[in-house]
Amino acid sequence: MKTKDFFGKIFSLKLWANLFAMLLVVVLLCWGVKFGIDIYTHHGEKIKIPDVRRMLFADAEHVLNNKGLQIVVSDTGYVKTLPPDCILEQSPEAGKEVKSGRIIYVVINSSISPMLTVPDIIDNCSYREARAKLIAMGFKVGPTEYIPGEKDWVYGLKAGGRSLHNGEKVSVNDMLILQVGDGMRDMNDSIIYADPDYYYDEESDSSAHNGYTDPSVQHGSTQEGDVDEFEVVTGPE
Repeated sequence: MKTKDFFGKIFSLKLWANLFAMLLVVVLLCWGVKFGIDIYTHHGEKIKIPDVRRMLFADAEHVLNNKGLQIVVSDTGYVKTLPPDCILEQSPEAGKEVKSGRIIYVVINSSISPMLTVPDIIDNCSYREARAKLIAMGFKVGPTEYIPGEKDWVYGLKAGGRSLHNGEKVSVNDMLILQVGDGMRDMNDSIIYADPDYYYDEESDSSAHNGYTDPSVQHGSTQEGDVDEFEVVTGPE
């Protein structure tokens, strides 16, 4: 191939047109991929999360869906002063910026108060220990009821006037009353008295009767006006 023909092909319009077309295809392809990824990942899109706490679940769902966000219940709680299905917590928190389609996890208020198990405290621990256990578990402990028994020992547990037992399920809203010993003995408690054991010696008793002396005559004593008489006995000379 001659040099003239070689340079002629290099500078030909057809070659440069093909190269330009190939470059344009590559650029368009890269731009299309990037554009598609941006659309898929919502690149650059920011949505400020609204505060849906204290809203009912239906209202919160409507607000979030209008913002392009989703809502999912992750857990339930219980607050007596709030209505059922009320949003107690949300995650992420309100005010944060997220992309469209982000899931907002919420905790809603339950319509039923949770039930807790009575720990092993009845006739098993002192008042201070029992009270600490109940409060730590979330129970409400009311005024103490004192009954005859060992001081500060827990003899019973009541809720709503009903006696409870260890292991029983009780509502967290129930007020628990501890029945504690006041340290005083009950007047109705029975006391058993045992007679002492005596040793009876029949022989000693018989001897005592044979040598009985009138208690009115005391040895070595005289009454006023009496004269004691003595007999002097001498031995053999």
